[in-house]
Amino acid sequence: MTEWTLGVIGGSGLYEIAGLENRRTVRVTSPFGVPSGEVTLGRIGEVNLAFLPRHGPGHRLSPTSVNARANVDVLKRVGCTDVLALSAVGSLREDLPPGTFVLVDQYIDRTFAREKSFFGEGMVAHVSMADPVCPRLSRAAAAAARAVGARVVEGATYLAMEGPQFSTRAESELYRTWGCHVIGMTGMPEAKLAREAELPYACVAMVTDYDCWRAEEAAVQVDQVIAVMMQNAETGRALISALAEGLPPSRDPSPIDTCLDAALITAPEARDPSVLARLDAIAGRVLGRSIPRI
Repeated sequence: MTEWTLGVIGGSGLYEIAGLENRRTVRVTSPFGVPSGEVTLGRIGEVNLAFLPRHGPGHRLSPTSVNARANVDVLKRVGCTDVLALSAVGSLREDLPPGTFVLVDQYIDRTFAREKSFFGEGMVAHVSMADPVCPRLSRAAAAAARAVGARVVEGATYLAMEGPQFSTRAESELYRTWGCHVIGMTGMPEAKLAREAELPYACVAMVTDYDCWRAEEAAVQVDQVIAVMMQNAETGRALISALAEGLPPSRDPSPIDTCLDAALITAPEARDPSVLARLDAIAGRVLGRSIPRI
């Protein structure tokens, strides 16, 4: 049994979190580059929280520019045990109208211009992504969303596109034939990196629009997205508080906590010490290195 420290990655429209006790802001450095911004630490009830706005203050970072490796690394460094991500998405289904909060359970990764792993030459690892989110955290987030009055759907496939442009109509229709439910620009490689960091991860995808597959409607525009996004963000902030207040007093271990046990493949004698040094927070548990804490 260990204490919860919930990392929250705020998506479009969610740049700060209210109601934190013992609030303080820290600048955390990462060997993987510059994170999106400072991390805000505090508590809601008995739960420690660490908040990081994905796009930085004022939404200064495009989806491709977000350094997801640094973001996940700094959340690990401040002691996070679990990560909740909130993301603005478009809907690819008639029954997922704007304003719906969707608990994602699968991804299709169509990004191509981003670093997607902490591991590589000198220290290779292969984690399983068959089930990319934590069912325990997803269920808790769904319950919290319902508690604050959101329309909630559990179970959906998230198509992660590179962006920053929105889809063509042909692409939108293609993704619908693939069985995708929502489309966004930031869910990957974030979910992959959280798994490599042994952080149980859940995604609340907040629908802002119908993408562009509805031929009878005008294509999605940023001003339309922003209007719904701000409404969703207010509900999202209430969700975070409800989630923290509803978590069990003690955190039972998760299988994801030890997923690197069966993932490292590079022989010990072939491991690059400089690469191992960068992995002190991400893989320190299995590499015999102490994880630095902020």
